[in-house]
Amino acid sequence: MRSPRCRAAWTVLALAAGLAAACAWIGAAVDGRLSPGGVVPAATEAARADRLLQEGFASAPPHLVLVTRVSGATRSVEEGAAAAQGNELVRRLSADRSVARVVSYWQTRSPSLRSADRRSALVLVRLRGGEREATAAAGRLVPRMAGRHGPLQVEVTGEAASRAEALRLAERDQFRAEVLALPLTALLLLVVFGSVVAALLPVAVGVLAVLGAQAVLRLLTFCTEVTVSATNISSALGFALAVDYSLFLLARHREETAAGAEPGTALRTALRTAGRAVLFSAGTVILSLASLLVFPHTILRSIAYGGIAVTAFAALAGLVVLPALLTVLGPRVHRPGLLTRRRRQGPGGSGSAGLGGWGRLALTAQRRPWLVAVGVTAVLLVLAAPFTRVQIGLFDDRVQPATSTVAKAGTVLRHDYRLGTVITPTTVVLPHFDPRRHAADLDAYARRVSLQKSVARVETATGSYARGARTPPAGTAASAYASPHGAWLAVATPGEPYSTANRDLARTLRGLPAPAPVLVGGPGAVLDDVQRTLLARLPWCLAIAGATLLALTLALTRRPVLALTALLLNALSLAASFGALVFVFQEGHGAGLLGGFPVTGTTDVLMPALIFGIAFGLSMDYEIFLLARVCEEYERAPDAATAVVRGLDRTARLFTWAALTLAVVMAALATSDLVMLKIIGVGLALAVLLDATVVRGLLAPAVLALAGRTAWWSPWPRPPAPAPRPSPQRRPLAGPAGTRHPRSDP
Repeated sequence: MRSPRCRAAWTVLALAAGLAAACAWIGAAVDGRLSPGGVVPAATEAARADRLLQEGFASAPPHLVLVTRVSGATRSVEEGAAAAQGNELVRRLSADRSVARVVSYWQTRSPSLRSADRRSALVLVRLRGGEREATAAAGRLVPRMAGRHGPLQVEVTGEAASRAEALRLAERDQFRAEVLALPLTALLLLVVFGSVVAALLPVAVGVLAVLGAQAVLRLLTFCTEVTVSATNISSALGFALAVDYSLFLLARHREETAAGAEPGTALRTALRTAGRAVLFSAGTVILSLASLLVFPHTILRSIAYGGIAVTAFAALAGLVVLPALLTVLGPRVHRPGLLTRRRRQGPGGSGSAGLGGWGRLALTAQRRPWLVAVGVTAVLLVLAAPFTRVQIGLFDDRVQPATSTVAKAGTVLRHDYRLGTVITPTTVVLPHFDPRRHAADLDAYARRVSLQKSVARVETATGSYARGARTPPAGTAASAYASPHGAWLAVATPGEPYSTANRDLARTLRGLPAPAPVLVGGPGAVLDDVQRTLLARLPWCLAIAGATLLALTLALTRRPVLALTALLLNALSLAASFGALVFVFQEGHGAGLLGGFPVTGTTDVLMPALIFGIAFGLSMDYEIFLLARVCEEYERAPDAATAVVRGLDRTARLFTWAALTLAVVMAALATSDLVMLKIIGVGLALAVLLDATVVRGLLAPAVLALAGRTAWWSPWPRPPAPAPRPSPQRRPLAGPAGTRHPRSDP
């Protein structure tokens, strides 16, 4: 007959299965409602300028750019067969319901739409609707247009094409990452636990967490924009945290069982100790991710939503579903593995002979604290040094896979055309301005704009301008720059669209005297707006993350210096990770080892904030587990040095394997063809591996040894010590220079 506890466990499992099925059903359609953009906040000047151009002007910059190039015996795009095929492409595009306007070289004969060697020509396509509609239309049109069309080889790029390609790759890469991560994670856990049943438990917790997060993201799409990257990152994060939480709970349950505790008592002890650490750990990850919500950028907020949801579900599954599974499965879960290997015990189980490798390493660090602390800090600062060379920019079409049509077309455009002319100009919109009544004012303003540094040409309703003088028209008819909604100027610039020169030009134009209020848009203005809004909110993000995590760590340890030390060590390991990312992804060192990726010489402005929001919480995750066990050992051990050594010895193997598993999950994410996901995968894997090994294994015990009694000072009274379980008599371990740290608590 089943016991009441077992019946309750089966009830919990039944409810969990029902919740998982409901979440799977709700989240199944999430991919169809995700946005590929979300970089530019909707309230910025650049976004408002783009919306006005979309709504009020037929001549706005194109969503799609078809780069056509003749091949074979055909020498020029003006020859009969090539021209006929070009006109056929224009006819087919014009007939599509999603296309608002098509402009091609064969219609206008504009030199700016044809290469100097006459072997390639451009077709510019403006799509109907907003970003979501344009991206959906591009996803449908690009596969039809790209490829061979008679004597023309066609490749497609443009803003909408880049977004559609990113959406397709993100969905494909998520499936590939999950297919790689699941079996590798299960294999690692099998090695760790030596039991198939135990290895599958964290995987089950991870599946529940990911399903719950997908359902939450699906529901959020009804009230806000959610980007596709949120699902990729939340899935990887869900499996990583599920392994973390399950590892610590299972290991503590096994430890109590091995010490002779009854199954129910062992489970209660595991939940009271490791479960408490899991709760605080989930809180640190959630609060770290919540700091991203201060930013108005949809991509950062979406990733925060997904990360918070998956963390909450992982903790819920770990603290509720996992104990129910342990109750039902009983002793079948436990079998000797790497985490339960027996150690040689010295006399009475004391001394370094009773410690594992991590404990002996901590003991060595405590005996030579200055040498270890200075040496490890110097290594981390060297790793962080490349971050001083960071060059801020934004991702563009160059980060697409080299085999994609978007990348191929971008390469031709950079070689044969000027990107900053008809394709990605800086745009200056004058809402409600009448260019007919105020033609002289518009003419004078266009001349002033054309005199600015980095400006090659200005096109507007009063004509074309260069270096302060009117010139012959270069492309679109002047009438296209005016409408009942106002007027606009297309400001052509050399160089890359998202360059610092274009950003500086946007700032200059916003301060230049104009005949009416202006809105400056285009790539340079986008970079300026994204950077300004990010830097304006960054202090709030850092303050919220630091203060809340410090408060949470303080609530766990009740020791201010210990909590502050943990925060500072975490910041140091993150700085080293940022420097390594600049060294690899901005400067291109070791690109071949990561499967190759485009090197643009810039770091996307959003990446440091994004990686901080995730990695800061994950690193504190390991710190929480370490501090929880160290404080527990401190209540039993005769001195602080022993508590640190034994706490690290008990937990280091756990969070090292957890970090290794997370690195495997993130490495699967890093196989993505999208550079953003590759950076996040490598960045998080590097951050947690550094933190779980060098920082926690060497630097933390050395710093705590240097801090001495100060680290253990507490202004609050100590709670009653936990009842000791039967165990061999412990002798204190020698601290730094053979000394012992007396307890400092009252």
